[in-house]
Amino acid sequence: MLDMFVDTIKDLISESGLAAFTWQNGVMILVSFVFMYFAIKKQYEPLLLLPIAFGMLLTNLPNTGMYHPELFELVDGHIDYGNVLREGGLLDILYLGVKLQIYPSLIFLGIGCMTDFSPLIASPKSFLLGAAAQAGIFLTFIGAALLGFNANEAGSIAIIGGADGPTSIYVSSKLLNGGDYKVEVGTIALAAYTYMALVPLIQPPIMKALTTKKERAVKMPQLRTVSKTEKIIFPIAITIIIALLVPSAAPLVGMLMLGNLFKESGVVDRLSKTAQNELMNIITIFLGISVGATTVASKVITWDFLKVMLLGVVAFSVGTACGLLFGKIMYAVTKGKVNPLIGSAGVSAVPMAARISQKVGAQEDPTNFLLMHAMGANVAGVIGSAVAAGVLLSIIPY
Repeated sequence: MLDMFVDTIKDLISESGLAAFTWQNGVMILVSFVFMYFAIKKQYEPLLLLPIAFGMLLTNLPNTGMYHPELFELVDGHIDYGNVLREGGLLDILYLGVKLQIYPSLIFLGIGCMTDFSPLIASPKSFLLGAAAQAGIFLTFIGAALLGFNANEAGSIAIIGGADGPTSIYVSSKLLNGGDYKVEVGTIALAAYTYMALVPLIQPPIMKALTTKKERAVKMPQLRTVSKTEKIIFPIAITIIIALLVPSAAPLVGMLMLGNLFKESGVVDRLSKTAQNELMNIITIFLGISVGATTVASKVITWDFLKVMLLGVVAFSVGTACGLLFGKIMYAVTKGKVNPLIGSAGVSAVPMAARISQKVGAQEDPTNFLLMHAMGANVAGVIGSAVAAGVLLSIIPY
């Protein structure tokens, strides 16, 4: 009887998480605590950072059986999703929404319902600022390749420069779909959302370094009123144009514009409210926790992950700088009628980047109101990052 009791205790100990716990697990759990702190105390992108952090905690607790990265390895050239459904744990099942690119597109649907494209429609030149800010993506692609990453890895890292978490997940989940890669979708998403959360810290020094006091104090006139007809035609026209030019971007742009059409048409208020509230909240939970689950210690505690984080901040900084520099060009061409600060909002961190443009401009002149002009560049950046994603997916085989 005593022997049976001793054997039972031994079995419990050997099957416990403590028996398999490593220092790497401990480090990742501490990192998850740091992200929880940023989400709760600092309120840096808490809606996604908190579930990502908790997913990171869960996946690094040994023997929980919730996430099995080996199930997503290639078998005869493809992932056996049937086996994932049969053998997978809770987080494996939720992660299917990432691997099959379902969550990012649905997130874009919700974003479309919450986005007002009026500033962009009223000032089409904002498209140029949104396009200029995407230069950070393509320059970082070259930098990542020079650091030894292959085309799929470099493309996944480069898209971080768009400062758009769902787009980063969408691109990396396609380019890193199986195979032996140095980086994972989770590490790309973690870097993307980290830098989105740190926009208030990263952008202002770059904005002040690349602009003069005179440029930052430029006041811009109030935007014209946009008609309802324009607001309805815009999402339809953009979908057609981008789908014909860059078909790979159609899932993201199509869902974004469908959501906006829900909002602007005024005839499907229930659908619009559901997409921007209940559906958005559910998908955000699933997306965050499943992305966090992929941050297993073996893939994060590496030199390659440090390179990803470094390249990510470079991509975001270069994108901000390129938007500002193009803003300076527009300032010169218009003889001082465009405030270059709105160019920094050309990245896709909506609406935080636009708010930073307003804040920095107001520091020079409290009566300066740049927010709506910056929002034009900001929403152009959302479209621009989706188009850049489509370009990467078109030129990189996967």
